[in-house]
Amino acid sequence: MTQPPIIHPVILCGGSGSRLWPESQPAKPKPFLPLLGADTPFQQTIARFADDVRFAEPIIVAGAQHEALVAAQMGDAPYRLIVEPAPRGTAPAIALAASILPPDAIMLVAPSDHAIAHAGAMRNAAEDAASLAREGKLVALGVTPERGETGYGYIRLGAKLDPGFLIAEFVEKPGRDRAKTLAASGEYVWNGGIFVFRADAILRELAMHRPRMGAFLRSAVDEGRWDGFRFIPGPSFADIAAESIDHAVMEHSDAGAAIRVDMGWSDIGTWRALQDALAEQADEEGNVVQGEVALDGCRGVLARTDSLRVTAIGMEDVCVVVANGEVLILRRDLAQRVGDLPDAADEGPMP
Repeated sequence: MTQPPIIHPVILCGGSGSRLWPESQPAKPKPFLPLLGADTPFQQTIARFADDVRFAEPIIVAGAQHEALVAAQMGDAPYRLIVEPAPRGTAPAIALAASILPPDAIMLVAPSDHAIAHAGAMRNAAEDAASLAREGKLVALGVTPERGETGYGYIRLGAKLDPGFLIAEFVEKPGRDRAKTLAASGEYVWNGGIFVFRADAILRELAMHRPRMGAFLRSAVDEGRWDGFRFIPGPSFADIAAESIDHAVMEHSDAGAAIRVDMGWSDIGTWRALQDALAEQADEEGNVVQGEVALDGCRGVLARTDSLRVTAIGMEDVCVVVANGEVLILRRDLAQRVGDLPDAADEGPMP
């Protein structure tokens, strides 16, 4: 019996997590914070592929300022590191990883800061996706919608392509009414930013749809150097315009495919999303607390503090966060707006 090819996890650590300000800070952003327990989202991401013979050691893409965090949280586990000279979004980061792999290598691209409750379902879906990737498809792992969420992009599923579907359309973050319609239709999945493809396929598509980016990237790789397990791209990387893989390639490609998977996914992108991800820890009134917190007559409250005692009376559907000398109080339904605050925006754009 022929063994399936090894899948190479590529873990992207470029997100700033600005909507989780003030806990997420430039020096220690969202992937490296213990948001869901003792382990950080980065550590949980790495653990999903450990001890599974279908997956190779990970390739991690991170900025130089976070090398020490990566090293500390990886411990003795083997990995390769691509050191981004500057944040340029997911398209260049993924292309760098593809460039250091053999052309026929199957890549699984995963953000470092998402929560997945059912890791086994995700790994099995990745193996299904690999069967399509071997045929040259660029495969998204689409998350079955649990609700009409306005904070996520959507993918419309097209013709059946066993074991998945062709991609018919990408939909940007919709308004509330349309989000409810998309989620209820059964024709759409959330775009979780998790992709599977051959290294040569994604580089070929990038050269086709973003030739300028592809040219600068090839120069950056040719000028780059290895320092042990670290790859440092050359100076041409600074000339690349920042862009996501969705906008640069996936939305334009005729090779797009999707696998639908129920894996208990959350991008933990806002305080509301974090509260939802911690629902199992909530009390009977739906409150989730961490640190020295006292609540009286409260419902649906998230309260986290790293220092000052937090006391709330009669509050409902709010988040209270005390971290790094700052205090944030917001309504749950306005959680997306945290990233627009001046102090949060100073962290820089997310890729």
